[in-house]
Amino acid sequence: MAQAAARRAGGVPDLLAAAGCTRVWLNGSFVTAKEEPGDFDAVWDPEGVDDDALDPLFGPLGLANGRRLQKERFGGEWFPNVVEGGSGALFAAFFQRDRDATSKGIVVIRVEEWEGRS
Repeated sequence: MAQAAARRAGGVPDLLAAAGCTRVWLNGSFVTAKEEPGDFDAVWDPEGVDDDALDPLFGPLGLANGRRLQKERFGGEWFPNVVEGGSGALFAAFFQRDRDATSKGIVVIRVEEWEGRS
């Protein structure tokens, strides 16, 4: 399932690798047993990332307007692993709880090992 999300992600692994990102966390219906997954949310690790080399859609531009531009270009939403405002947790931890605060799994992908990277 994670590879299906990767294919749908429109070159994100290469964009993130070019900026120095080394890992992402994948969340959403692509990491469930859903037969027809619809969307995904992902978190990228900002540690060591060169902000000047980062595609603008991973910054404020991409996070504006309900992340509309990210969804159009990448087929999903990409958040930096910073503190999520409502919970006070880093996004990678925030995504490990469902709406009822029940623990759930997410997928961690090392960017350099992401299948389908050019």
